Amino acid sequence: MTERVALITGAASGIGAATARRLSQGVGGLVLVDRSRDALCALAGELRGPELLLRDFDVGSEAPWSELEEAVERRFGRLDHVVANAGVAHGAPLEETTFDDWRRVLSANLDGVFLTLRAGLRLLRKAGRGGTAVVVSSVAAVKAEPGIGAYAASKAGAAQLVRVAAKEGARDRIRVNGVLPGGVETPIWTQAPFFQELVDKAGSERAAFDEMAAMATPLGRYASADEIAGLIAFLLSDASATMTGALLVSDGGYAL
Repeated sequence: MTERVALITGAASGIGAATARRLSQGVGGLVLVDRSRDALCALAGELRGPELLLRDFDVGSEAPWSELEEAVERRFGRLDHVVANAGVAHGAPLEETTFDDWRRVLSANLDGVFLTLRAGLRLLRKAGRGGTAVVVSSVAAVKAEPGIGAYAASKAGAAQLVRVAAKEGARDRIRVNGVLPGGVETPIWTQAPFFQELVDKAGSERAAFDEMAAMATPLGRYASADEIAGLIAFLLSDASATMTGALLVSDGGYAL
């Protein structure tokens, strides 16, 4: 994979950063997109080996994507792998969800996936070598819970985009698959206001995660970001050569 180039959105933290670290051991170039320039630069300082192209913008905004496509072609002349990972969380009953909140969540989690796949598929086709894409959806796409209407709808939409994109890309040897994680130990939890209250009660972040996982996950633990990154790397690699349109659930049994 040393000549290959991979694009990752939401690259500066959590699953995105773990995936960037993992792929940096093999690919020749990484295109890293995140809203936080400071966090992107901090991650870039850790990575050794691949040539880096950094862009800080909101993935749900259309305008920056045209510039990014041009920049990838100028810098690398190819794209081989796409990871649509950027997303935001939201929790509230439907009747308490404002339209602004709904649009914010759909913009990042669904518009962002659409725009990432659109740009990624264009670049993969131009390169003419086939390629792979992975969309990070969520088990919320297939399991209903109170208070996650906007988030669940956005992730369900992203999961269906995987299947459509897989059919559209197949003729050009472009494979598209999805990952549906359950609980993952990432900032999407640690930055939530309720989590700090749980930490104060439980005594540590580790204890707080263990307590949350024990309540709803048969395996009794959440995944690490590195574990989900490993699954993404598998779906990007030739080891999954006959897989496309697959939606792999990795949730510790939560959806059972």
